[in-house]
Amino acid sequence: MKPRPGIPALLAIAAAIVAADWWTKRWATATLAGHQSLGVIGEFMRFTYTRNSGVAFGLGAGLPFPYYVFSIIAAVAIVYLFLRQRVPSPARRIALALILGGALGNLVDRVRFGEVVDFIEIGWGRWHWPVFNVADSAVSIGVVLFAIAWPKREAAGDGGRAAPDGGDAADASDAAPHTSPAP
Repeated sequence: MKPRPGIPALLAIAAAIVAADWWTKRWATATLAGHQSLGVIGEFMRFTYTRNSGVAFGLGAGLPFPYYVFSIIAAVAIVYLFLRQRVPSPARRIALALILGGALGNLVDRVRFGEVVDFIEIGWGRWHWPVFNVADSAVSIGVVLFAIAWPKREAAGDGGRAAPDGGDAADASDAAPHTSPAP
């Protein structure tokens, strides 16, 4: 049986993200746990070990909610889209593979430890982004890439539909000759 288009790439990218996330979290736990922050790029980037029992940016930390459910839902939805061949754009396939890898990376931590290891801290002076990890980075980059690759919609005339090939409906209509109805 021939694999569906995009499935090997999806699995390769997601597996690479999971492996990188697992390795870096293992390194952070062995090297950073119980120690002061480690400066990487001056004050701008530091490695600071922490654990997060909430969702992104520590929201909901300490609440007895099974946050791993979000990762499972995201993974199932992405695999479903790929199996049904609903992701025609290569950029969107890569974006979803990044999101899948990140979701699975954090899922491993949530299942094993009930929380996620975070260790990358970015900031300057008193302004600091919440501490995150490789999986969080993959999800964030995937979401931004997916939004950038979203098909453009014509404001009027196409009813908000994209062309059947996944391109822009306006592009598809430009290929056909334009005719005007008789007065």
